[in-house]
Amino acid sequence: MSNETILQMESVNFSYEGADWQLRRIELGVGPGDLVGVIGPNGAGKSTLLKLAAGILMPNAGQVLLNGNNISRMPRRAVARQLGYLPQNVYSSFDYRVEEVVAMGRFAYLSGVGFLQAADLAQVGRALEITETKAFRHRRVCQLSGGEHRRVLLASVLAQQPQILLLDEPTAGLDLHHQTAFFRLLVNLTKEGMAVLVVTHDLNLAGQFCRRLVFLREGEIARQGKVEEVICAEFLAQVYRDKIYVGRHPVNNRPIALPLAGEGG
Repeated sequence: MSNETILQMESVNFSYEGADWQLRRIELGVGPGDLVGVIGPNGAGKSTLLKLAAGILMPNAGQVLLNGNNISRMPRRAVARQLGYLPQNVYSSFDYRVEEVVAMGRFAYLSGVGFLQAADLAQVGRALEITETKAFRHRRVCQLSGGEHRRVLLASVLAQQPQILLLDEPTAGLDLHHQTAFFRLLVNLTKEGMAVLVVTHDLNLAGQFCRRLVFLREGEIARQGKVEEVICAEFLAQVYRDKIYVGRHPVNNRPIALPLAGEGG
């Protein structure tokens, strides 16, 4: 990771009102060019961590810094110019065209009567180009496949020109081809200097594409570091309480994790 940090979570604690569950002692930094995967079991707090990082939830203790500023004290428009957040589920009661959805990402830059200027249109076009959604820019969202829809939502976030992307399960429900294409796009964005923090349940997608991993368990960071430090048989067997095979990808030598079948297959 670069010495420069875009997003910093310092001693962050959080609990939902009336619930016993807590997110505790979160220490995490993400800098330019980082692709950091957040993994762990269901209920570990991955989505909650991302909402705290985006400033949607406010910590009970500690702080979240965006380019050195406490995100809880920043105007949302200022946050949106630096940080793009894509939640797990995005619903709309309006059936917009693809280009209209992407153009919504420019809201943080609009002034006056709110019409898009030439600079805004250029960023919308670039976002469509990067995500390979330009070919169906005039189609309505209801006409898109799952993979196309996720790319359009990403294009809308990219139109914000953020320095950092926060993505919650962006490839959930997609086939292997679209999952791989999505993560390759994230890798290309980090090569341009963008920072990405992505939540995923897929250990192998994270292991193949991310530069660092954060493993959450029961509201705490159980381990974080290089991919090889997190996806290792001893650690995964401990946290999942099951036998896990960890080997190496035959092409790129990155770690892969597979469950070990019991007797009889």
